[in-house]
Amino acid sequence: MKISLFNISNFRVDGGAMFGVIPKALWSRQAESDEKNTIDLSLTSLVVETGGRVILVDAGWGDKQDEKFFRHVYLHGGSGLVGGLAGCGYGPGDITDVIITHLHADHCGGCFVNAPGGGEEALFPNAVYHISRTQWEWANESNLREEDAFLPENIKPFGESGKLNLVEENSELCPGLRLRIFYGHTPGLMLPEISYRGRTLFYAGDLIPTVAHIPLLWNMAYDLLPLVTIAEKQEILDEALRNEHLLLFQHDPLAECCELTETPKGIRAGRKGELADFI
Repeated sequence: MKISLFNISNFRVDGGAMFGVIPKALWSRQAESDEKNTIDLSLTSLVVETGGRVILVDAGWGDKQDEKFFRHVYLHGGSGLVGGLAGCGYGPGDITDVIITHLHADHCGGCFVNAPGGGEEALFPNAVYHISRTQWEWANESNLREEDAFLPENIKPFGESGKLNLVEENSELCPGLRLRIFYGHTPGLMLPEISYRGRTLFYAGDLIPTVAHIPLLWNMAYDLLPLVTIAEKQEILDEALRNEHLLLFQHDPLAECCELTETPKGIRAGRKGELADFI
């Protein structure tokens, strides 16, 4: 098995939205904001090569929206999706599977891109797309709270691709890679857990998007069910601390991963760094 991480791009969102009820006086110690109150985030994707398969986790924003749309997320830096894959030694045609953690625009938009002649085309022509059935059905019904994140031009092509696998429950995608389903952020959030070189790596996605979100009450305003998020985080953090798992972060621009430690205030980040520092 080979594991690679790369940052598709950085982007900026409102710091208050990322930390919910936590006062700025507290969260600003963890994330520096600008004059518009936005903070910097990464879009870190994961590639797992195993058993003849090359599995990508999430695909970033893509290019299907207009300039006005992207002006509000301040894309900058990173290597791009294709460039990041190339840096890991892969081309789009090498990808056999794409795990979509959920269908919010910053996670799934890159799978289908604008075609030269109009419409959309698959960036990964040989890939099967894995999405939880709960998330698929939820996103296709949409709702007022998430309609700006569930974009039809991102979601519809999956259903038309003929290559959509709907995951019913927690299950093993292949030996050493397990998919776990969560409900607090959005129903059917699906995150991979990987056994690698004697350790378990948990890709924390939007359940624990950055190191600063490890404390149980530090959660995003985007979460639909905050109490469920707290319970799900408690389960993951207890399990990870007990078994010395590594957490991999999707949106932390400063740390790819961390170990955990017990403190008087609860479970917190221990040693932080790049994956290569630990494995």
